Amino acid sequence: MLSAFVWIPVIAAVIGFCPGVTPRFSRWIALTVAFSMFIWSIVLAGKFEVLNSDWQFQELTPWIETLGITYHLGVDGLSLPLLILNGLLTTVAVYSTHQLINRPRFYYGLILLLNAGVAGAFLAQDLLLFFLFYEMELIPLYLLIAIWGGQRREYAATKFLIYTAISGILLLVAFLGLVGFSGSSSFAYDQTLSSVLPLSTQIALLVTILLAFAIKIPLVPFHTWLPDAHVEASTPVSILLAGVLLKLGTYGLLRFGLGLFPEAWSVLAPWLATWAVVSVLYGVFAAIAQTDMKKTVAYSSIGHMGYILLAAAAATPVSLMGAVIQMVSHGLISGLLFLLVGIIYDKTGSRDLNQLKGLLNPEQGLPIVGSLMVLGVMASAGIPGMAGFVAEFLCFRGSFSVFPVQTWLCMFATGLTAVYFVMLLNRAFFGAMDEAMADLPSVKWSERIPAVILAVIIVILGMQPGWLIGRSEATTNAMQEPLMTVDVMVTKKVL
Repeated sequence: MLSAFVWIPVIAAVIGFCPGVTPRFSRWIALTVAFSMFIWSIVLAGKFEVLNSDWQFQELTPWIETLGITYHLGVDGLSLPLLILNGLLTTVAVYSTHQLINRPRFYYGLILLLNAGVAGAFLAQDLLLFFLFYEMELIPLYLLIAIWGGQRREYAATKFLIYTAISGILLLVAFLGLVGFSGSSSFAYDQTLSSVLPLSTQIALLVTILLAFAIKIPLVPFHTWLPDAHVEASTPVSILLAGVLLKLGTYGLLRFGLGLFPEAWSVLAPWLATWAVVSVLYGVFAAIAQTDMKKTVAYSSIGHMGYILLAAAAATPVSLMGAVIQMVSHGLISGLLFLLVGIIYDKTGSRDLNQLKGLLNPEQGLPIVGSLMVLGVMASAGIPGMAGFVAEFLCFRGSFSVFPVQTWLCMFATGLTAVYFVMLLNRAFFGAMDEAMADLPSVKWSERIPAVILAVIIVILGMQPGWLIGRSEATTNAMQEPLMTVDVMVTKKVL
């Protein structure tokens, strides 16, 4: 059941690369496969045992036995929501791609390979298998930015490539160190591997993993590749980059940081919470200073990723649940915002807040797009009734008892989120429209459909978060149990 998420997109990409395939057929096959993977993930969620915290639907096949590598896939409450998100946003990205794009066979094939790599990373239960899928998305995304990006696309793509390559090297070093120092004969995911290591070795390996995923998330000061990549990437690629690719970092943080090194994690947790505050506040203040709509949304992502680090540092059952919900809600909200910014740029030719004005004008502007933007901004600012509110409330509620000062500072940053998004709305959508912007091309309903679907899902999950929480609760509770054991051991040593 799980191999389909990896190999069907790969096979479809190979078919799309074949000479003689028409642009229309390559788009059709990419859209069909992406939507099929989304539907298949929903079917998987229906069969998922919500009270079972273990890996489900496992597939285990020996692969490179001499190196201890196995083809081992599985899904649990942490990876399932992200698998669904990957299918949904890939479908939105393919659908939102302009049909007249150049080199369509190559473009749609790369998106399918990207989808396969991300799905494989979320499903892998072998450390080196995860690393291979983690690196698999590097080249497709680099090419998607370098070929179909903006004027500075080569610079942004190369910067992304260098940062992500360093992330992969650090991750490989940490995995090799963990297996080598523990004396294990395989790279199978085993939460007890680090228990035989001295605490100093655990901390060194955990720091290496933290640096690797901090680049991918990204956290300050490893964030500088993200705004450049977003600004130069096309709208569909920005949707995938913010909505799905960044989640590889937060997922890895929880799965391989917290999951493999609970003792070292408890030692570093206060520093991680402080790091979260720095990243959140920097993202907020940087977003306030922007005049490019896309850069504003990009810096907002840096801030919102910091909430996940705070929740992971606290590592309470409630905060870990909040981290999962935040990953999903941010994927949906950022996907919606980048989609709307793309429509605005396509119709006006500008993202500059100093030039745009009055776009909410019901006669000459983009009223539907503006209304959806208001909804997306409200969701990102954590207004009740939206998925963003549920995520942030759980993150802060679960973290406050452990790190009250850091939580207060992050809550303050949430208020500032409303500030920069209200500034964006006020400057771009209200006021008198300039004559140069009058009589904008109309937005077809076919262009609005993806944004409407994302907006509806954001509201539904805000009103009924139990549909998501129920499938992740058992897993997040199980993730916290090793930390409780560590606390008991520390208490006994002190006594």
